[in-house]
Amino acid sequence: MAIITALETFDVRFPTSRTLDGSDAMNPDPDYSAAYLVLRTDRSDGLCGHGFVFTIGRGNDVQTAALSALAPMVVGRTVESVIGDLGAFARQLNGDSQLRWLGPEKGVMHMAIGAVVNAAWDMAARDSHKPLWRFIADMAPEQLVAQIDFRYLTDELSPTQALAILRTAEPFKQERIEQLLTEGYPAYTTSPGWLGYADAKMQRLTREAVQEGFRTIKLKVGESVEDDIRRCRLARETVGPDIAIAIDANQRWDVPQAIEWLRALETFNLAWIEEPTSPDDILGHAAIRRGVPSIPVSTGEHTHNRVMFKQLFQADSVDLIQIDAARVGGVNENLAILLLAAHRGVRVFPHAGGVGLCELVQHLAMADFIAISGKKEDRAIEFVDHLHEHFLEPVVIKDGRYLPPRQPGFSAEMHARSLDEYRYPDGTAWQDTPSAVKA
Repeated sequence: MAIITALETFDVRFPTSRTLDGSDAMNPDPDYSAAYLVLRTDRSDGLCGHGFVFTIGRGNDVQTAALSALAPMVVGRTVESVIGDLGAFARQLNGDSQLRWLGPEKGVMHMAIGAVVNAAWDMAARDSHKPLWRFIADMAPEQLVAQIDFRYLTDELSPTQALAILRTAEPFKQERIEQLLTEGYPAYTTSPGWLGYADAKMQRLTREAVQEGFRTIKLKVGESVEDDIRRCRLARETVGPDIAIAIDANQRWDVPQAIEWLRALETFNLAWIEEPTSPDDILGHAAIRRGVPSIPVSTGEHTHNRVMFKQLFQADSVDLIQIDAARVGGVNENLAILLLAAHRGVRVFPHAGGVGLCELVQHLAMADFIAISGKKEDRAIEFVDHLHEHFLEPVVIKDGRYLPPRQPGFSAEMHARSLDEYRYPDGTAWQDTPSAVKA
């Protein structure tokens, strides 16, 4: 019987602060990073599972240490006991009585658990010779419900209600799979909108994005209201009235400040404001939504768990949400969040752009379209055009749409040469970096 023999970890960082890729009002100089793991087995075919947590530099060592701390709970298990019941595996890790004291179900340990759970799903999909989106889509409604921990959710969504959503989608699965393979899934891009970019660069990249087929672009805001007005005006002049423009404050504002600031931007017909205040402030988001009803409100990439998403819906705090493949407790919890959103009829625009996040979250959005919500043309997956070359199966974008991955697994595996070159602090990419920057 095959055994999980190792949980290997890697502290991988990319010096994106040198070019200001990823810069925003709260994170002006990020080094996009991944606390990366590989679940090794003794299977003769070399079966393994890959996962990671996205960070932006300092603290990636802490996140990597959290992954290592989970090794005693995973190494020595049989492969079948993990991939044969992924719901039980996720509940065991998230329900550990001692680890829960560090959260519960939030923060560094929860994200580490999510990465290990994602690696297990990667392993299961590889074992089934399917890309993860298809692996999920091929599950029966009863199997999907079995993946989800409904504790804390049943006042909003019961297993019976979830099963009804999934059974409604079941007859249309094959039609939607064929549709996805033919049409792809809509994308929007943040590549032109980083706050550190000069106006000319922003405009050039915006024009290029529209030429490449993107129908929505997103700009980072929040440093200066005058600058935001100028940049939104330039972007609108560049793309015209028919391209959507979204903005993202990355938690920059207090609630009254957010309302005042957004009123100054109302004239630009914005698609949404993302993270206008603290991601923990559910009632604050509701107040902003009431205060500036002309601009849809969104959040989600820093929302800790399914319980907070439930409350965002119950408090009428959001018009749409982001999900993040590496923030919550793995695929299982994201399935719960997608079901909550479908139950409420809330659109989902998955967060991506960080190291490997586009590669991961495309699978979740595509599975949602096929097996849960049946919707894709009223939503889009974020896309940022960097760091994809480090993955064995990078995302493919054509005419502003994600094409579905074809290789088995979760698209999480990085090239060995990238792990070597960008391993921190000893990789060759970091050898010419001053020690003060590496601290």
